[in-house]
Amino acid sequence: MEISRESGVLAHITSLYTKFGIGDLGRAAQDFIDFLKLGGQKHWQILPLGPTSFGDSPYQSFSTFAGNSLLICPEKLVDWGLLTQSDIELNYNFPDDIVDYPMVIEFKNRMLRLAFANFDAGADKNLTKKYNAFVKDNAFWLADYSLFVALKNYFINKRREEIETEEYNYFARKNKNILTKNQIDDYYYGAVWSSWPEDIAQGKVEAIIHWQKQLSDEIEYHNFLQFIFSKQFEELKQCAAKQGVKIMGDIPIFVAYDSADCWGNKDLFMLDGNGSPHSVAGVPPDYFSDDGQLWGNPLYDWDAHKKNGYTWWLSRISKALERCDILRIDHFRGFESFWSVPYGAKTAKKGKWMPGPGKDFFDIIKKRLGDLPIVAEDLGIITPAVEKLRDDLGLPGMKVLQFGFDAGANNAHMPHNYTTHNIVVYTGTHDNDTSAGWYAAADEDIKDQFRRYLNVDGTDAAWDLIRMAFLSVANIAIVPIQDVLSLDSHYRMNVPGVASGNWQFRLRANHLHDHHAERLLYLSKLSDRNQ
Repeated sequence: MEISRESGVLAHITSLYTKFGIGDLGRAAQDFIDFLKLGGQKHWQILPLGPTSFGDSPYQSFSTFAGNSLLICPEKLVDWGLLTQSDIELNYNFPDDIVDYPMVIEFKNRMLRLAFANFDAGADKNLTKKYNAFVKDNAFWLADYSLFVALKNYFINKRREEIETEEYNYFARKNKNILTKNQIDDYYYGAVWSSWPEDIAQGKVEAIIHWQKQLSDEIEYHNFLQFIFSKQFEELKQCAAKQGVKIMGDIPIFVAYDSADCWGNKDLFMLDGNGSPHSVAGVPPDYFSDDGQLWGNPLYDWDAHKKNGYTWWLSRISKALERCDILRIDHFRGFESFWSVPYGAKTAKKGKWMPGPGKDFFDIIKKRLGDLPIVAEDLGIITPAVEKLRDDLGLPGMKVLQFGFDAGANNAHMPHNYTTHNIVVYTGTHDNDTSAGWYAAADEDIKDQFRRYLNVDGTDAAWDLIRMAFLSVANIAIVPIQDVLSLDSHYRMNVPGVASGNWQFRLRANHLHDHHAERLLYLSKLSDRNQ
């Protein structure tokens, strides 16, 4: 990917301020694009867009193709005649600066159910025509997804009043050597697909036909949500293009076990006859965790993917590029080799490296889709083989300035050690502390090196790092919105390895001002990033 000298801001859509308790695809997103334009920024980096599961992580989604219906803008539904203004009047006291997911889910579900009822009653024939075309064009993933979610909700509701039925006991006996008692309960009462009756868990044709008929209304509802999400996101992307802002999306290399992707494509994953993974994904002990990170995602059967020409991956990347101009592939190193942890392990320490598909995968992708605008997330334990794969493909890698001050002058994240322009430099990512929080918590020797390296006093550490990123030779500089606002650790997006309390950050109504944009524009011009 050829990239020019530009800059941008990292802010997930959920983090934008709206009166509905969560950012969405409406006015708030359009205003943020205007802010980026005013600040001379050419990139808006977001996190994965899929519907989130327990824990609210965008990196653990029910589908890599579907969109998160919580991002649907209620006001646009009023504009389209699917709701009235009174339908979206609030009786909710949403928190000011975090996303209260249970409260948001309750409100959005009520509002979206009503919009669907109006749509189903024939609110707009032209909209219905577009909906039918959408369902047809996206059947390759939408049919599995909508049935998957309908089934999951059906079994969750059915089991809510049940206690240790014979069905539960059968599932518990089958998994007693793999899962803990708490995990068995979570899987069963959370209706993970492997806990469903075996015929539908295995995707038998007769079972699918039966459940499609029984759950037809719910399937239509979830088709509708995906249609509305797609329509609203398309309008947002057009708005960004008019302002000269490119959307940088993010796709995790792995998908969630409890997902339509895994359930509908079991032959593409390393699963046993019961549908349980042989091993799961993670990373060994690293900067973020002494125990490593046990992600728990199922691992790909790369031989099976190769045999069918990587068709699923081609569809995945194509769909992502419909929404985004550039893609950051999270955990790029997994294409060279991936950390395989035995299923049931308590930590990621006792794993092993297994070979990924390597250059063959990208050669097929390039042959079918052409040169791709991809950024390789190459953080963590990176070997010469991973670097060679990245460089042979000509993909820009990543540097994170917060990582640059704890290993002496030869640290690869320090700008004087950059050996190429073809990189994307960050002050920090969604997994890091805010830069102000990082500096406040840093050891004194790191603070001392920081101050001496930048010739600053440390009173404005976030903007010191932003200036450092913009003035570096990296072709693209990206800064989290928390750093633009010099926010402290309270506003951090994610703490890797911590199961709860993440992904909740959102802006307050009065956070962003023109002077923030003017400060970005000044640095963009100074560093020749505003061409």
